[in-house]
Amino acid sequence: MYSDKVIEHFMCPQNVGSMPDADSEGTVGDPNCGDCLTIYIKVLDDVIIEISFLVFGCTASIATSSMTTVLAKGKSLEAALGITEQDIIDALGGLPMAKQHCSNLGVGALRKAIHNYRQTLGISNDHKALTD
Repeated sequence: MYSDKVIEHFMCPQNVGSMPDADSEGTVGDPNCGDCLTIYIKVLDDVIIEISFLVFGCTASIATSSMTTVLAKGKSLEAALGITEQDIIDALGGLPMAKQHCSNLGVGALRKAIHNYRQTLGISNDHKALTD
């Protein structure tokens, strides 16, 4: 049912945990399945230098949350905003159709964290990706 990469990120998720001194955080939930994800970021010179997450959810939610952080770490905020649900699914070697919605959590929480960070700095959040 799940790829080896999904199982790897479920069994040994990367960048998991809260970040009390985060520059920003973003939380999203999926009312249809009850999953909830918070992503924390630290930013230096417009680059995500640290990222972590806490998630309540299924195998796919944990794996997609972990992969989201792997894909975003070290990227500029603009590049991180460009990460898509399909990027996450592809990086995990695919997801069953019924679980593909889990990738929405990662993208949504990451974009919300970036939006919140920019808002605290008084930077415009009119980026197209924030409204997708």
